[in-house]
Amino acid sequence: MRKANDESLDLIFRHARTHSVWLGETVDDQLLRQVYDLAKLGPTSANMCPMRVVFVKSKEAKERLKPALDAGNVAKTMSAPVTAIIGMNVHFYEKLPVLFPHADAKAWFKDLPENILEVAALRNSSLQGAYFMLAARALGLDCGPMSGFDNAKVDAAFFAGTTVKSNFLCNLGHGDASKLFPRSPRLSFDDACRIE
Repeated sequence: MRKANDESLDLIFRHARTHSVWLGETVDDQLLRQVYDLAKLGPTSANMCPMRVVFVKSKEAKERLKPALDAGNVAKTMSAPVTAIIGMNVHFYEKLPVLFPHADAKAWFKDLPENILEVAALRNSSLQGAYFMLAARALGLDCGPMSGFDNAKVDAAFFAGTTVKSNFLCNLGHGDASKLFPRSPRLSFDDACRIE
């Protein structure tokens, strides 16, 4: 059986942390492409792949994002080399003829109510957002995922005129490990799980 070695598990899970303070290192566009190209391989329902990403890097784009941020998220987001807006295309079904070509999967979704489509898009873009963070960590980037923003303002600033809505934000770069708090507790297997 193939499995990741301890070094990989440390990098992606055990030693990976949520960062809020960033070193001054830039993140190359090619690295962002590599992150997406790994993340897109994770499974979604009917291979719907609803995640859409805007990489906010420029000063101008950061200034457009800033008014949507809760006060506690402004400094860490403005100082991050990149902020990925993890969005979701609520009309993901338009791409299903390409993404799921062996069946008419578009017909399964296209006539569903918008709120049902949004639930499917949210679930699956959240999965893809998690794959995205694991891919970023695997490629040497630190992540700072967060809520704490006004979705409507982000959508107006970055997704106006589309069927894409924001899900969550994820700051990316090289974090300052000296500024990390101790890791918060996690629930034990017995507290969170049962086997039946």
